[in-house]
Amino acid sequence: MTKIVMIGVGSTSFGPSIFGDLFSHAEQLRGSQVWLVDINQQSLDLMARYAGRLNESVQHAFELHSTTDRRAALTGADFVIVSVAVDRLDTWRLDWQIPLKHGVRHVLGENGGPGGLSHALRNIPLLLAIARDVEELAPQALVLNFTNPMSRLCLALHQHTQVRFVGLCHQIGAGYRLVNRVLKLVERRADDDDAGYRRRLEERIHLTAAGLNHFTFILDMRDRATGADLYPLFREKVKDMPADFELMSRRLLDTYGLFCATGDGHAGEYVGFASETIPLTGYDFDGRAKESAELRAHVVDVAEGRAPVKLSLSGERAIQIIDAVTHDLIQPELAVNIPNNGCISNLPADAVVEAPAVVSARGVQGVHVGELPQGLAAMLRQQIDIQMLVVEAGVHGDRNAALQALLLDPTVHSYAQAKYMLDELLRVHERYLPQFAA
Repeated sequence: MTKIVMIGVGSTSFGPSIFGDLFSHAEQLRGSQVWLVDINQQSLDLMARYAGRLNESVQHAFELHSTTDRRAALTGADFVIVSVAVDRLDTWRLDWQIPLKHGVRHVLGENGGPGGLSHALRNIPLLLAIARDVEELAPQALVLNFTNPMSRLCLALHQHTQVRFVGLCHQIGAGYRLVNRVLKLVERRADDDDAGYRRRLEERIHLTAAGLNHFTFILDMRDRATGADLYPLFREKVKDMPADFELMSRRLLDTYGLFCATGDGHAGEYVGFASETIPLTGYDFDGRAKESAELRAHVVDVAEGRAPVKLSLSGERAIQIIDAVTHDLIQPELAVNIPNNGCISNLPADAVVEAPAVVSARGVQGVHVGELPQGLAAMLRQQIDIQMLVVEAGVHGDRNAALQALLLDPTVHSYAQAKYMLDELLRVHERYLPQFAA
């Protein structure tokens, strides 16, 4: 019996999407034991009832359990899916506002820049605590991490634990949508959901992308129908796109020869000149809070039997990877976050990179994609050095390492700016940063 543990299922952005994938794979994984874990009992109970309704719709394919005690769930687990955060929107809003107040022109404040530092300092202890329980109770388990900042947290797992892990992010889908907006090879149908549309894009277009999470570059772009190289046509057609279409990524394409696969918003967190072309409006916190409330209301309606069960794929890949490992499918994956070990030959071997992979009973094995252009590799190496310092700060509560990370960051231009901004970020998030209490 395969045992799958899902930690953080009380989240409305994670629970319903991962359940949609799980129950859509009922036949492939029928008989598996699935444990739902969350520290919020009320949210956990709701998601357990919701999952129970979905399980009924697939003739009780899974043996479901729920608990607020992750250690009770982890013993003997084969797979551990993790999506955890602390007061996500409220803390992110501060990560966005405080650097702006100190004069940092950053574009999102989630995964890179000062906001990414602050986010990582809060989440590194959370993820490492889970990983250490996995080491003790399920040492052979594969940890599938969704928690951001992806590269920084996976690097902490790599450096400070022995767990087998893979970090997962759906942002490669943005690359497919952006390429198709330029080339117009696949028309979106009225009945397409996001996962169906992406599947049709991948059936027509093949992209090979690699780099760091949220900062990957398209190395190869091909028409699956003919095998033709689409990059020359893309470079011509992108010139005719509206002036505001991914202007930062177009500048990178003109300068370094490759187009960014993630879109300007995410990639802009790592580029010092991003604010020249990206409005400093940040994330739509209020819109996301409204969306979460609406989704939660729908979950309640399904759980209470007032709305029908409808299964759909989310576009995430955790359940597909579990299926591939369980059944030795030798399955290609477009983008996973794993230790480099030569996947990108001119980046450090011990960095965590995002690259294609093959998944089988032997786990997740990265594909060698060769070198990045020298200039892009230099930008990524700078980010890797920052990540190393952030992990040092997050694990040991090292304020000086955090300051060094900020001083190296391309969005920060002043020592005083970095010092006073760091002091304020650590102060406002003090209750979430026990490693800095000494």
